[in-house]
Amino acid sequence: MKFATIASALALAAAGVAFAGQAEARDQIRIVGSSTVYPFTTAVAEQFGRTSGMKTPVVESTGTGGGMKLFCAGVGEGNPDVTNASRRMKKGEFASCAKSGVKDIVEINIGFDGLTLAQSKQGTPIKLTLSQLLLAVAKEVPGPDGKLIPNPNRNWSDVDRSLPNVKIEVLGPPPTSGTRDSFHELLLEPGALQIPALVALKKSDSKAFDRVWKTLREDGAYVEAGENDNVIVAKLEANRNAFGVFGYSFLEENQAKLRGVPLNGVEPEFDQITSGKYPGARRMYVYVKKAHVGIVPGLDKFAAEYVSTKALGEDGYLAKKGLVTLPKNELEGVRKAVLGMSPMKPDVLTN
Repeated sequence: MKFATIASALALAAAGVAFAGQAEARDQIRIVGSSTVYPFTTAVAEQFGRTSGMKTPVVESTGTGGGMKLFCAGVGEGNPDVTNASRRMKKGEFASCAKSGVKDIVEINIGFDGLTLAQSKQGTPIKLTLSQLLLAVAKEVPGPDGKLIPNPNRNWSDVDRSLPNVKIEVLGPPPTSGTRDSFHELLLEPGALQIPALVALKKSDSKAFDRVWKTLREDGAYVEAGENDNVIVAKLEANRNAFGVFGYSFLEENQAKLRGVPLNGVEPEFDQITSGKYPGARRMYVYVKKAHVGIVPGLDKFAAEYVSTKALGEDGYLAKKGLVTLPKNELEGVRKAVLGMSPMKPDVLTN
């Protein structure tokens, strides 16, 4: 116990050395990470700036993966204090943080989002199963004999005759995005498991099966549209036959122009997301570097603002921006951990 206390003191001392002489340069919280979480964290940052008497934190949209790399690069003035994530931190990222001296990380589960497939209201309405979505965007799909072939589907009607005879064009995030991870894990892998030939492939060659749902087309059917979801929204307005992949909050903000695509017969709606019935339901996170608390002014107060009832409550200002909030009892547990600056435990993480 005494050794642990000394180790913690040394870690904090190291952080202090890293910041020595830099107090003037770092009187402002710096935040990076997910484009999906960006609007929520920006709202908290603006509220903090208005009410705390301190500078409004700088929030950058770098994507979940890019944010994790920046956050885990080290402790000190040149490294961000907070990162947003549209998925939970992975074990490998936690290990990378620890290797660079970022050892005490406070996790904030801010609520839910629904990963949606959306289209212009000017386009032909469509309903998809997860297997149809996979057969539209995967680089390889089962051929008539069940063996993998380059995806031959050019139009949605090639996937299924019941679908519109229009070109497949899905605009989505790049590999550095947590939304891209969620697209694969929440929608494409379950879609692959709805196809008998791929279920058989999983039994015979699990690595080949994983490549199918993890590898997207490069022939224009899937288009990497960058980390800015607003760019995807604008492109959907310009092309009524295109579909976009982004978080529920962006769909809700643009309801006058866009419609969500039902997946497996479930609409992307608030109640369907909180109940877990919607296939694209996912949790969103914010991570705080505890070593910077007490050194970067107001970091603990910013975290407290984030978990306040006025922010994360059922009728809070983040709910009004489209956040699907946590159940009250779950929020209380999150709030207690954050106010106590309790570091997360790695055993809750997966690869």
